[in-house]
Amino acid sequence: MKTSIVAALTVAVLAAGTVADTTAPAPASAAPPANAYTTTAPKGNVVSNGRTWKQTYRQDFDTAAPTGTVAKRYPGMGLYDGFADTSGQGRYTPSKVLSVSNSTLDFYLKSDAGRPMAAAVMPDGYKPHTTGRVSIRYKTTNTPGYKFVVMLWPNSDNWNEGEIDWPEATLGAKPRPASAVPGSMSARGMVFQPERETFAPTDTALYHVATTEWDRTAVRFYWDGKLVASTTKAVPTKPMRVTLQAETDTGSRTPAKASGHVKVDWVTIYD
Repeated sequence: MKTSIVAALTVAVLAAGTVADTTAPAPASAAPPANAYTTTAPKGNVVSNGRTWKQTYRQDFDTAAPTGTVAKRYPGMGLYDGFADTSGQGRYTPSKVLSVSNSTLDFYLKSDAGRPMAAAVMPDGYKPHTTGRVSIRYKTTNTPGYKFVVMLWPNSDNWNEGEIDWPEATLGAKPRPASAVPGSMSARGMVFQPERETFAPTDTALYHVATTEWDRTAVRFYWDGKLVASTTKAVPTKPMRVTLQAETDTGSRTPAKASGHVKVDWVTIYD
């Protein structure tokens, strides 16, 4: 780790720029809500779980950026660059990994001179959030040795303040949610909730929408409009930043010839 989702959405316009999400569960056989597959990023505020979430960032990746030009074409985004990734196998090399075409941000993960390359993007830079709602529409190839996570990470870089991971999975697997209990740091790392691992109902071969709601007293994880899990025991209270992180898997050795993609259609952030 270190390194999001409402039950079947019913959308209604409340007022200019405001959308309501209701959470009446749908039958298991019901199709995902239509808005889970829109290729245009949602625009405007959202009402969910009794709270109005104010949209502070919206990115549709409408500006093309060939490999090596993403930093220049998207100057507001933050990028990790030039140091080892979480497992230590890979190196953050955004200039060789990232590109934008067809309104999609592409992480092209592969090795260069024998070392895997990784990339971590902070869509709204190092902006601190004290609570937040993050939605992303994405898909991945089925590639061993690499993983992808949307993470809320402490602005202080003090892991003991918490960490929220959703979605997180090896490329092509079913993502699972996790949130670290603030103050639980020990020699073995952090304690994560939910205590029992849960997973999204599908893998990432096709486009899906993942949403994290980091509220004042709970963290909720949604997949294509359905609540996957929530926790009231692992709720950060310190400022966090949003990070999209594609890197080598921490639980296995990355094959030298492995290569694959993470395709991000859009990202939206709310406070």
